[in-house]
Amino acid sequence: MDDLALKQAAVQINTLSGWQEFCMQCRRCSLRRGARGVVFGEGSAQPVIVFVGEGPGAEEDRLGRPFVGAAGRLFDRIIKAGGWTRAEIYIANVIKCRPPGNRSPGREEIQSCLPLLQKQLELLNPRIIVALGAVAAKTLLDDPSLAITRERGRWREIDGRMLMPTFHPAALLRDPRKKRPVWEDIQQVMALCEKISREEGTSLDEEEDSSGGG
Repeated sequence: MDDLALKQAAVQINTLSGWQEFCMQCRRCSLRRGARGVVFGEGSAQPVIVFVGEGPGAEEDRLGRPFVGAAGRLFDRIIKAGGWTRAEIYIANVIKCRPPGNRSPGREEIQSCLPLLQKQLELLNPRIIVALGAVAAKTLLDDPSLAITRERGRWREIDGRMLMPTFHPAALLRDPRKKRPVWEDIQQVMALCEKISREEGTSLDEEEDSSGGG
């Protein structure tokens, strides 16, 4: 898939399912050769909130779903505490194929996959994005020097959407002291979500009912 084919597809495809089908054939970088498959994302097709992580791990690669390993189980507890379910939000990653040995993705790999995520976010059109970890925050904010410890908990705006950087769930497994800061960040997201619901007269549950699920 060269850049021209990607640009043409991004113009022609206007549904999330169509974009997923296109992305499942992606071989823009070498990661696809070492992965079982593409982990596109999952959740509501009309979410208020999209959570963006770094990339698939071993379990995600095996099952073809985002956030299903140890960090994923902690993530589930985080969203439950926020009052959400996986069916009400959307979960994606900066890269869609597992790097060998679960290493961090390289800059070229991120740049190859970024247009796929950008189109995905355009189709999902969320009001809020939560960037889970440094890789997601640096990529979405286009700031390679960003320090997640300093920037977490601070709202930023991108393309008319509010973005909250916070720690990745895997970081909480390594350092439980980060759980409280993440909860503080999630409470900010909860407050904004409630404000949006009041202004629009809807709730995540109503959005889910109207969309027919993810």
